[in-house]
Amino acid sequence: MVYVKSKVLAVSAVVVFAAVSGAYAQPAAQYPSRPIMFVIPFAAGGDSDLSGRNVAQTASKYLNNTPIVSVNRVGASGAIGATVVKNAAPDGYTLLVGRIATHAILPAVESKLAYKWNEFTMLSLIELNPYICFVRTESAYRSAADLIGAIRREPGKLNFSTSGVATSQNMAAQYFMTLAGLTKDHAVGIHYKGGGEVTVAVLGGQVDFACNNAPTVIPQVKANRLRALFVTPTRIPDLPGVPGAREAGYPDMEKIVGWTALMGPGGLPKAVVGKWADVFARLAKDPDWQAGNARIGGIVAIRPQAETENYVREQYELYSKLATALGVRQ
Repeated sequence: MVYVKSKVLAVSAVVVFAAVSGAYAQPAAQYPSRPIMFVIPFAAGGDSDLSGRNVAQTASKYLNNTPIVSVNRVGASGAIGATVVKNAAPDGYTLLVGRIATHAILPAVESKLAYKWNEFTMLSLIELNPYICFVRTESAYRSAADLIGAIRREPGKLNFSTSGVATSQNMAAQYFMTLAGLTKDHAVGIHYKGGGEVTVAVLGGQVDFACNNAPTVIPQVKANRLRALFVTPTRIPDLPGVPGAREAGYPDMEKIVGWTALMGPGGLPKAVVGKWADVFARLAKDPDWQAGNARIGGIVAIRPQAETENYVREQYELYSKLATALGVRQ
């Protein structure tokens, strides 16, 4: 992948925002005294965008009605937006709506990435996004065991859809096979342009199975066009009859899940970190935020700073091992 020179982007983003908001230096104890910017590293309408805007909309009232402006800084699989925040002033006014791609997969596969996963101050995990492994309804495979059995019997015959080698869809299917004691070549990955096409490829019979974000799969399962074999991390209300990964016999697949977290540049003052800890404690009980999260299919996952950092570290380490095993580290 090619990444834009991050320092120029970071400076320009912060300068423009400062000019609009009338920014000037303030002691951390007075935080916040001016608008806060959420940098969303993916396009409008995606998981990070919807999750970030839901937090921005409801958190403002717990920050003395301070405006929170959400800005989409799209490109390089999320690396551009993440780099903007990494290089921003550590004052709490430029924060990142981080994702699994920006802080687990990209740092694991891109050795020349402009940042490391731990060069940020973690504030809180926000929500998890379920993953579903599935086949089309006409498939002979009615369970995870059925599918793995078929892959084991005829190595290289079955295929699955992904949105690219270094994507969660590919990593999920590969990890599934790894847990079953299979090699990365037991089934063939067919790469498409995006997550929507991953689901469509199974619907159209172009591939045998896939693992994908739940939102594109759930409607097709409900319409009886797809059969969900299991969902991660656990059963979900939308598909109460579909087993969780542990029930399906693959408890470690619970680690394969989308997630969103709020974070800032490294070295955020304790007063800023403490303020956001209080905000998230309030959000966890806020019915408006909970309802917004439910509408976008998120599982509430608010956690303290230390737990959030540990979770992101575990995710990075998981995908680092997968990247090495699959030979996709660049």
